[in-house]
Amino acid sequence: DGRVSSVAVQQLIEQISYVNKAKLIDHVGGVEEGAYEIYNCVEKIMKQDILGCEMTDLEGKDLGNKEDSTAPEEEVFGDVLWDAHDEQEQMEAFQQASNSTCELGFEKYFERLNDLVAAPAPIPPLLVSGGPGSGKSLLLSKWIQLQQKHSPNTLILYHFVGRPMSTSSESALIIKRLTLKLMQHSWLVSPLTFDPAKLLEEFPRWLEKLSARHQGSIIIIIDSIDQIQQAEKHMKWLIDPLPVNVRVIVSVNVETCPQAWRLWPTLHLDPLNSKDVKSLISAECNSANVKLTKEQEKKLERHCRSATTCNALYVTLLGKTIACVGNTGNIDEILQQCCQCQDTVSLYRLVLRSIRESLQSDKEKGLLREILCVIGVSHNGVSESELIELYPELTSAVLASLLHSLHKMCLLTYGCGLLKFQHLQAWEMVKLEYMEADENVISAYRQKLVEYFTMQLRVLIFICFSFNSQDRVTWRSADELPWLFQQQGDKQKLHQCLLNLFVSQNLYKRGHFAELLSYWQLVGKDKSSMAAEYFDSLKEYEKSSEGEESMICLADLYETLGRFLKDLGLLSQAVAPLQRSLEIRETALDPDHPRVAQSLHQLAGVYVQWKKFGNAEQLYKQALEISENAYGAEHPRVARELDALATLYQKQNKYEQAEQLRKKSFKIRQKAARQKGSLCGFALLRQRALQLEELTLGKDTPDNARTLNELGVLYYLQNNLETAELFLKRSLEMRERVLGSEHPDCAQSLNNLAALYNEKKHYDKAEELYEKALDIRRRALAPDHPSLAYTVKHLAVLYKKMGKLDKAVPLYELAVEIRQKSFGPKHPSVATALVNLAVLYCQMKKQIEALPLYERALKIYEDSFGHMHPRVGETLKNLAVLSYERGDFEKAAELYKRAMEIKEAETLLIGGKATSRHSSSGDTFSLKSALSPNAFLEHGQR
Repeated sequence: DGRVSSVAVQQLIEQISYVNKAKLIDHVGGVEEGAYEIYNCVEKIMKQDILGCEMTDLEGKDLGNKEDSTAPEEEVFGDVLWDAHDEQEQMEAFQQASNSTCELGFEKYFERLNDLVAAPAPIPPLLVSGGPGSGKSLLLSKWIQLQQKHSPNTLILYHFVGRPMSTSSESALIIKRLTLKLMQHSWLVSPLTFDPAKLLEEFPRWLEKLSARHQGSIIIIIDSIDQIQQAEKHMKWLIDPLPVNVRVIVSVNVETCPQAWRLWPTLHLDPLNSKDVKSLISAECNSANVKLTKEQEKKLERHCRSATTCNALYVTLLGKTIACVGNTGNIDEILQQCCQCQDTVSLYRLVLRSIRESLQSDKEKGLLREILCVIGVSHNGVSESELIELYPELTSAVLASLLHSLHKMCLLTYGCGLLKFQHLQAWEMVKLEYMEADENVISAYRQKLVEYFTMQLRVLIFICFSFNSQDRVTWRSADELPWLFQQQGDKQKLHQCLLNLFVSQNLYKRGHFAELLSYWQLVGKDKSSMAAEYFDSLKEYEKSSEGEESMICLADLYETLGRFLKDLGLLSQAVAPLQRSLEIRETALDPDHPRVAQSLHQLAGVYVQWKKFGNAEQLYKQALEISENAYGAEHPRVARELDALATLYQKQNKYEQAEQLRKKSFKIRQKAARQKGSLCGFALLRQRALQLEELTLGKDTPDNARTLNELGVLYYLQNNLETAELFLKRSLEMRERVLGSEHPDCAQSLNNLAALYNEKKHYDKAEELYEKALDIRRRALAPDHPSLAYTVKHLAVLYKKMGKLDKAVPLYELAVEIRQKSFGPKHPSVATALVNLAVLYCQMKKQIEALPLYERALKIYEDSFGHMHPRVGETLKNLAVLSYERGDFEKAAELYKRAMEIKEAETLLIGGKATSRHSSSGDTFSLKSALSPNAFLEHGQR
């Protein structure tokens, strides 16, 4: 009722109002609604601030293109797939590494590191060595912070390797990440191989090429490089001479450093001196208001003199242990126990036993053991919610208490929302304490996780098939289950898991190409047999796919398979899945949909590698045309197509054409980067706050109306249709007051509201608004303007959906006119519009009107793509159906035979049959089943 429910809540609100960066969500309603509000708020902040998602695109866009929100974002780096999760993990690892209670006298090491940067080239990598827990990660992270502050022109690329066998220790992912970072900073967008062996082999050339483009020094830092499996083999580039402006620093443990690297210049971290030991322990004790006597300080100083008891981790843990019991227990007693621990692992064991003794019941002690063991045997950690599902008897209160103690005492930490061990020594201690390093015990805990994630996958697969959603298979299932099967040596179940299309798609789309390939190698499958098995699985899945959303999901799976096969170098086998993806998208979405451009782009990429440059050029040009129509001429996706065409022309020695396109692309990317930079971080949030404040005060300005429209679009993309409707209505009202009801901006608001009502299935409202928008745009815009084309297209589709075919006809005819004016009468885009109009006439039983349209479309496709192109084949099939329905059976058979010849030629490319139930040239075969010999028999019998 608008009143604060308690004094405690009032105090909380008052405290929050003084906290910087805190956000209070004022909500009246049910608990679930409140949780949903918070989720939306956090998601929005994450997208805008942490991930820096670009919002400026929405200002001038119509809601008719809701697909912009769902289209993949990989084009920032060409065709390379970028995993935001891996990047976030590195950011968190850096932050954790730089956390320290006090400075540890690293100044002398900083000077040595600075000397390396200033030294004349060529210079080999610098080795930072020390024992486990000596402070190598802390030193490097602190030095990186200093460099970023004092040398802004220096590009610093870092990677902190976590536990062995975790994702952060995979060599191919590390090299890919470093390459992409270099590309990001040097404005270079170029195809990057995913093949692990080639990626590692080509990295020195990338480093040479990209460093030459960078104005300033480049410093590459890899912490705990010796934790990478077969580090010496996979990091061969370190031995090669480095480019003149590149310096490399790697850290290793003394015991595990490869022999060949020991000849490099080395910075060895000495044990902490007595002053640093005293300073570190005092800082920990002071933070807990614990005061040590002189005698106790001397005892600690005498104890911390050996190499294993005066490293940074040991002393930090020692200080935390004393501080933890200082106010409640006997300090002398705990000191005596600590002095019996001669290394970090034994001190961790003392810490764990202390936590265990503080627990009140055997049940809690058992849960402590289970939590630590399942986290230890996992691939990348376990989330809190997963722990509660794994152990139903574990309450949130008990879990929170346990995690607080384990986190405070440096046993566990958080990484991307997952609980994992803070240091390798903590996991070694747990194995000794609870598992006695027994592989059978470790295997039993792995099996528990296998059963859990297998059950999760079964539930998710059921959801996918029931609700046609590919997003339900999360990265957690894909990350853990195949890896656990690999560790258990269960090749049969690993094989079954890999054939789950959504698991493989998840791994591939996040760039975990090497991991996916290694799993297939483990089950003994070569590349060709793997490709065949995936294709068979997809054809089986296609049999159960019904409805538009399911077909869109299927198209994504086909595209993923095609790209995967292309990356493997299986070009002939990559064509069929990519072509099938294109066919489905053209039918299920729209021939001008941005995802169709994505399919065209990927298919063109195969033809480029195949050196079929003519085919590739035509496809890239179509993708460019669709992208320009969908996003405008200055969008990064347009830049991607320009770059692709430029690369293609360069391969054909058409340097002048290539240079023109590159310049155009560079300007687009530069502008986009400036816009993105100005809207990232808290600057974006402050700007949004100011805008909302002005809106609340009621100022009527074109800018505020645009902002209201933008906010409406944002809520629409989040599927919050009610809130979106409020903002879009306010935007329309304000624009009508400020600009007049006939202004083109009002048409944009009308178009957006119409799209929203269409989404809500309020077709009558949508029809009225689309008609108003079309009326304004017809009078205000040029006959070939993209915005006019969009309104025409969406209103035509709506009429068709509502069964108002007579009203749809003039709009489909107008769509043909617009495309002819925009691209000329012989362009493939015109053929697509002709086919769509022909489909409509067929629905209206006007076969005579449809026939010349199909014939003209066929002529355009044949002239543009050649006589054996799949689009030609699909149009021939459509003409065959039409001829048959008109009773011209001989012509129908002839046309169908030609169509099948094209299909068979396409099938020969992959050595297998690729069934197709949809047209690649418009709407036609969404209305008719695929034509087969049996189709003639059925008609004949009737």
